Amino acid sequence: MLLTVSGPPGSGKSTTAELLAERFGLEHVSGGDIFRELADERGYTPLEFNKLAEENDQIDRDLDRRLREIAREGDDLVLESRLAGWLAGDEADFRFWLDAPPRVRGERIAEREGKDPERATEETKAREASEAKRYQEYYGIDIQNLTIYDLSVNTARWEPDAVLDMLVTAVETYDAAGDEGQAFVDLEYEF
Repeated sequence: MLLTVSGPPGSGKSTTAELLAERFGLEHVSGGDIFRELADERGYTPLEFNKLAEENDQIDRDLDRRLREIAREGDDLVLESRLAGWLAGDEADFRFWLDAPPRVRGERIAEREGKDPERATEETKAREASEAKRYQEYYGIDIQNLTIYDLSVNTARWEPDAVLDMLVTAVETYDAAGDEGQAFVDLEYEF
């Protein structure tokens, strides 16, 4: 089974993906962790690395290609990244989008990274704008197009365990034979 968890920074992707992987006994692969590792290896913060990626498209393309390969080859995993739903293509059994208002996401990031909440919110907005621009330029993907997702949840409204329960219920009650109404798009992008 391949599940994807996508959403903007601070939406609860990592927390939810970890819990989801644990609940179903799946491997958890985080695009954010891989991106932060790449940034750290090169001596950059994630925001600085995002800025560098605006000038060097190979950074995004390498990360996205790697995640796409994991999705194609992987079995029994939860793939988590901003583009996970797009990268997984038709291999995904279920695609989730998580979101929350910018202020809430900024507060979460501030707490996690020991930053001022206003600063974290502004940095997050800048990072999102940078990424959205690049996704559109590189792949023609409008990150705000949620039609490929099976379920979208505003995580500001519920605690992590409640969000997990919603996703688990969705997976457990999903009828793969009844997917004729899905609004999937052609996901053959050159990553």
